[in-house]
Amino acid sequence: MTLLDDMVLSFETLASGAKGRLVRLGSVAGTILKRHAYPDPASHAAGQALALVAMLGAPLTGGARMSLQTRTNGPLRFLFADVEGDGRMRATASFNSDVLTSMATASGTQQDLFGSGHMALTLERGAGQDPHQGIVAVEGGTLEQAAETYFAQSEQLPTFMRLAVAKHYANGQWSWRAGGLMVQNDRSSGDDEDWNRVRILASTIEDHELLDPLLAPDALLLRLFHEDGVRAFPPKSLTAHCNCSRDKVEGFLKSFGAVQVADLMDENGKISVTCEFCSSVYAFEPAELEP
Repeated sequence: MTLLDDMVLSFETLASGAKGRLVRLGSVAGTILKRHAYPDPASHAAGQALALVAMLGAPLTGGARMSLQTRTNGPLRFLFADVEGDGRMRATASFNSDVLTSMATASGTQQDLFGSGHMALTLERGAGQDPHQGIVAVEGGTLEQAAETYFAQSEQLPTFMRLAVAKHYANGQWSWRAGGLMVQNDRSSGDDEDWNRVRILASTIEDHELLDPLLAPDALLLRLFHEDGVRAFPPKSLTAHCNCSRDKVEGFLKSFGAVQVADLMDENGKISVTCEFCSSVYAFEPAELEP
């Protein structure tokens, strides 16, 4: 294995036949969350969403896409993250800034962030194929709990989930890192005793192990599942990417009427649009948007 960071690794335990995925996000999480400069609690939740969707989307190829979206009545009103089949990722969030800024640290409970609402997982298979969406309630819980509940209810698939996000100091600066571990019971080859053993082994993982850039992913899997035996498959690389462009924004603005465009002008007579995913700012003169 050559990839230590910004990758998702699929694996299976040999004695029990459980399937799993391990994700490690370094520059991907750091780049995406730095662009937004959210309050720490929002960055923490967005990092978890990135790690979770990376694991769920690991099998995707080509033009497929997996997205995660929450809508709740807590201060973190909206959270979105997605991954494309080629590993490109992005995320965004909407929140009550005053409440989140007043929270002391990002280690506050997600129950306080989300409140109640729902989480939607959407798989878009590509052109000409209908998307598939699953929805699960988020009732005073966490993303980990919501994901486990989704698989138990919608897929009848017992699942262990662990997500970790923290700031890491390197090269003279702090940057966000994210990681995750997901293990699922393969009913075709494992019984309850096997699954209970694997779940107990998986639950021994520590947050720092998921986030440590110097701990090789395959070494971490061997540390966790050496009693069962473990086989890792080739890792899939992940990158931070946004699909926005000046041409796309210009085309969008040109679809407005002249009156609507005029309403968008700032005090300098220009029209500026900020991308909600990467925070890039695109400025236009009104003449550029004329038909």
